[in-house]
Amino acid sequence: MKKALRYLLSGFAVVVLLIGAGALFIQLRGIPTYDKPVLQQSVEIHPQRIARGKKLATMLCAGCHMNAETKRLTGKHMSDAPPVFGEIHAPNITQDKTYGIGEWTDGEIIYLLRTGIKRDGSYAPPYMAKLPHMSDEDIASIVAFLRSDDEMVRASEIPSVPSQPSFMTKFLSTIEFKPLPFPTTAINIPDSTDLVAYGRYLTVNLDCWTCHSGDFTKLDVMVPENSYHFLAGGNKMLDLKGKELLTMNLTPDKETGIGNWTEEQFIKAVKYGMKDGEPALRYPMMPYPQLTDYEAKAIFAYLQTVPPVNNPVKRSSM
Repeated sequence: MKKALRYLLSGFAVVVLLIGAGALFIQLRGIPTYDKPVLQQSVEIHPQRIARGKKLATMLCAGCHMNAETKRLTGKHMSDAPPVFGEIHAPNITQDKTYGIGEWTDGEIIYLLRTGIKRDGSYAPPYMAKLPHMSDEDIASIVAFLRSDDEMVRASEIPSVPSQPSFMTKFLSTIEFKPLPFPTTAINIPDSTDLVAYGRYLTVNLDCWTCHSGDFTKLDVMVPENSYHFLAGGNKMLDLKGKELLTMNLTPDKETGIGNWTEEQFIKAVKYGMKDGEPALRYPMMPYPQLTDYEAKAIFAYLQTVPPVNNPVKRSSM
């Protein structure tokens, strides 16, 4: 009996040692790297693409990369990022050739946006949005904007501050969050006359679902609907003062979601941050005045088709 117990304890010690060694390896190695991207693709730049790209970048990229002091996409400390990911700094993505993305090819930018792999083979962690479902035209528009002479993207000699990813980020990037597959077929924007399909396209590609689902660590980027508490809220975030708040339930549940909201209330809340004359949004959720009424209407139409989830989320005070 004592001999068996010794074997059991020895086996347990070996398991603990192996787990510890694995954790140490992940901590020291950091986020995995991959083969450098090779994508020979160039984007034709014209005013329509630049305008569309600026609209998309303002809603998708500026929240993290826009620096209030420089008024450009020179990056900043993401003080409102979920602390589970570590200390996060968004990098400089202006046209500066040393500190920004001025030396990147169009193909390298596209590959990063699609897969999460940077030009040097390093992997952009889970907190950077990946766009595997965005149309080819919208991706091209973002690239066109980044190449434009708009003030937001003009070269700025401001070094990026390296992020300090947590062990959780390194661990998830090792076992769960891997580079996404590059699309092998063309991706088109759905017919905008199909409100629900168009609304889903906007909801997914404007990244609404990642914050408004239940847990950042349980997202399914390739099939968003498979994410834990898809659009049912409850994700933990921080305001600019470090106060924790929970994202709201956007499913059509009548008790805990937006099942009793009208289309008009939703449009005003999303575009202007107001509902019935009262503030409807809390930072880091910001109004999207860039959306047209029709686009906001489409998002609302899609949200009404999402399976309702009864998930009471306490609204944070201002």
